[in-house]
Amino acid sequence: MEDGFVVRFRGVRGAHPVPGKATLKYGGNTPCVEVWAGGRLLILDAGTGIINLGDNLLARHRQAGKPIVASILFSHAHPDHTQGFPFFNPAYEGTSTLYMFGPKTFDQDLEEALSRAMLAPTFPVSLEELPSLKIISTITENEVILIGPEHEPQVRNVYREPVTSDPDMVRVDVYRSPFHPSGSVSVFRIAWGGKSMVYATDTEGTYGGDSRLIQFATGCDLLIHDAQYTAEEYVNGPKQGWGHSTLDMAAAVANRAGARQLVLFHHDPAHTDGELDAMQARAQELFPNSLAAYEQLTIRL
Repeated sequence: MEDGFVVRFRGVRGAHPVPGKATLKYGGNTPCVEVWAGGRLLILDAGTGIINLGDNLLARHRQAGKPIVASILFSHAHPDHTQGFPFFNPAYEGTSTLYMFGPKTFDQDLEEALSRAMLAPTFPVSLEELPSLKIISTITENEVILIGPEHEPQVRNVYREPVTSDPDMVRVDVYRSPFHPSGSVSVFRIAWGGKSMVYATDTEGTYGGDSRLIQFATGCDLLIHDAQYTAEEYVNGPKQGWGHSTLDMAAAVANRAGARQLVLFHHDPAHTDGELDAMQARAQELFPNSLAAYEQLTIRL
């Protein structure tokens, strides 16, 4: 358990893992971000970065003698955002409680999508056989997730139920981004203690910027935004319509939303450390408080 509002990057690549000498600085694991807010643990996506996170959590919690309770928020169920979950060791602990939330992907509910990822003969253990307590919910942008000090999330429909403004509650708002070829990608805004962060992966910029995303991210302290391509790659290659942004698109959202800090995310697996250095430098020309995400990057809000 960590105090305060802490964001730690565990996996920052898109598409597939890329181990090797050319990716040592930024890392080669697929998307996973560890978030602590007032002692409550939220995990954004379950790419291969979640594997080491799981081992770290088990070691820490066994030493403290406490069970693991976590809320896992899936942006969508494409393989690079789920492929680490079958190897997330806390899921094999009967004392663990995992609350999992995500949108439909190609009309599949989150539970169905996760089950398919662990079907025989692809994987020897089914989702149902995992001994942890798993509460899996498909969510929409009409809903808000509230997590109190007892760690048990509550889901509220913003049009039908009152949503508390208790500052000790961790609040997760959802924006459904249509700009990815999966039918729906959830963008999350996590707020606690007067601070907020937005996680906007696998979204493609539009002419003039996605106005709904800009409104959703307005005034956030940290914007994590998909930035898989350079502008040249996007314009000159077959990248348009693939559901990913350029670093220029990410910087434009950060500027228009008035974000305090921008982190470029979902790096192209073909980009080397040197190329990401150059992309970070370009982003800093457009939005000075920018960084390219790397594994173990830790930001305290």
